[in-house]
Amino acid sequence: MSAWYDPDRTVIDAFLEKSQFRPASRPTYRWFLRSFENAALRHPVVDRHMLEDWLKEMDKCWQLSSLLNQVCIVDRFLDYLVEIGLIANNPVAMLRRRYNVKQNKPIWRALASSNPDEALAALQRPAPYGSVLGNFMRDHVTLMRSRGYQYETQAHWLLRFDRFLQANSELAGASLETMLARWEAAKPTRNHAAECQKLGRLLTKARYRLDPSIPPKRFNARPEREVAREHRRPHIFSPADVRQMLDVARSYPSPDAPLRPMVLYTMVVLAYCAGLRRGELAGLDLGDLDLQSGTITIRETKFYKTRILPLTESVVAELRAYIDARRRAGAPQDPQSGFFWHEHFNDRYTPVSVSTMITRVMRRAGFKLPTGRVGPRVHDLRHSMVVNRILQWYRSGVNPQDKLRFLSTYMGHRDVNSTLVYITVTQDLLQEASERFRTVGAGCLTVEVRP
Repeated sequence: MSAWYDPDRTVIDAFLEKSQFRPASRPTYRWFLRSFENAALRHPVVDRHMLEDWLKEMDKCWQLSSLLNQVCIVDRFLDYLVEIGLIANNPVAMLRRRYNVKQNKPIWRALASSNPDEALAALQRPAPYGSVLGNFMRDHVTLMRSRGYQYETQAHWLLRFDRFLQANSELAGASLETMLARWEAAKPTRNHAAECQKLGRLLTKARYRLDPSIPPKRFNARPEREVAREHRRPHIFSPADVRQMLDVARSYPSPDAPLRPMVLYTMVVLAYCAGLRRGELAGLDLGDLDLQSGTITIRETKFYKTRILPLTESVVAELRAYIDARRRAGAPQDPQSGFFWHEHFNDRYTPVSVSTMITRVMRRAGFKLPTGRVGPRVHDLRHSMVVNRILQWYRSGVNPQDKLRFLSTYMGHRDVNSTLVYITVTQDLLQEASERFRTVGAGCLTVEVRP
């Protein structure tokens, strides 16, 4: 009995048609899925044992590294079978939940090993918020998010602390201060010490809210100041630097994805000219752009804000050219489809892929070393937009102080103080500010001598 009922064997073709893969890729994907289907014909259900048998067959003609790079298509096919009701569950997803693993590839690697039971057991991760303080920390995260905070970074701190407490069960009866002291001693780095201070302040405030008889403890601010001093200053791109990046993006070599150079070019345009974050670039839908009014809508981003940004005529012209190229490449025209679309899985780019691609442009343009994390970041384009905008205001005779609140709104900040973080004092900015003070404010320092 087959694992799913498909006497005409049309499910794979329907899946490939729905996924809208590139025509050149379909024969390879079809062959790969047929081998999976042939294995499923010999099993009554799609379960772990069926997957292991199929992997053993494929191991005879594929290297493990190549096989693991291809199983993503099987993951999507299994989800499709669940969606149309031919199987009850995706066994890979079930194993991920059982062993608390975030990605599918470690599960596949464990199933392809010589001892799957041992390999799967080695993947086991502690359950989130399973420590003695788990319920307390989970309730605090839920409360803060209900108040409108995204609370992603703080939640990561709490989960790391929670895993530490689960691994050190002897701390179950200790005080919160003792737990934090042991956690701080676990790593010698300054970043960890600063994180522990922030985590301690967060937890003691949350405890004080539940029990006002225990006042919040004052923590040492020195580790945070030391980390702040070592924090890498943003790289400010000049307009000439941005033009160089745009030239590199437009000529980016991509024979297998002809639309990619235009995608890269448009990403850099919006990252610099509109100051968009990488997540905002990835989250753009085709319907968010209004060419008639020359605006773009950024929906539900940081602090759950939505804002409508006016764009210059030159930027609108570049976006119109990209949309034409996108349509010619066969991208979906549904307003909810991803604005930055790629052909591989007929899907939008993720924030990580946006960051990776723009970083490659920076490397090819010579602003960043070929390897490593040293050098400009994608977010530095947003910093550069602010600094160069203020420089232009100075040179046009506009008082930047009067315009900061508008710039803050355009950037999607909560207040002007958040925008001030982006004002990196460069030599050009310092010179323009000094010149303005000389012409406008220096007279106030003149002391009038009376006889």
